[in-house]
Amino acid sequence: MRNHPILALLKKEFLLEWRQKYALNGILLYVVGTVFICYLSFSGRGNSVGIPTWNALYWIILLFSALHAISKSFIQERAGRTLYYYSLASPIHIILAKLIYNSLLMLLLSFFALLVYATVLGNPIGDLGLFLLTLVLGSLGFAGAFTLLSGIVSKAGNNATLMAILSFPVILPFLLMVMKLSKNAIDGLDRASSFDEILVLISLNAITFALSLLLFPFLWRS
Repeated sequence: MRNHPILALLKKEFLLEWRQKYALNGILLYVVGTVFICYLSFSGRGNSVGIPTWNALYWIILLFSALHAISKSFIQERAGRTLYYYSLASPIHIILAKLIYNSLLMLLLSFFALLVYATVLGNPIGDLGLFLLTLVLGSLGFAGAFTLLSGIVSKAGNNATLMAILSFPVILPFLLMVMKLSKNAIDGLDRASSFDEILVLISLNAITFALSLLLFPFLWRS
């Protein structure tokens, strides 16, 4: 029985990552190396990391990990391979496969970064459930935004500068929400006080994924 196009494309993504382990290994090394530098800068000299600093550093690490991991989604695709995909699957199937794969990759990186970060620099989180919810929603937001931007940049000559310019205004609302939500989780505040931010973050994710599905077919045909 023939596989669904989305499943076949997902299998292709996992096989490529398995064969090119240097990409994922490089990102994991970046996470571990950055956390170790933070440890040397603070705890290694007997200084404790303040909660605002702990929170900010974690999301900075996660943001650049997402940028390195996901920005290559379409940039690494060659023109011949793109034409081959066009003959096998619809644009909706292709963007859905990319979104699912990048979301899973981002969730893996996020939880791995949290594990390493909390082990090395301590765990000040008061409400772990709210923090994990924020982590999931933030990871999905990063995955959706950078996947769409990667598709746009791939049609503009794979310009790395353009990727950086487009990323900042798109990712800024996500950063504002996840920073505030994670700070509430660390402080152990009542979850009702974070309800509005959770709704905003869910709405941003929905808008990002909807825009990806609506815009990508036009990008694909251009």
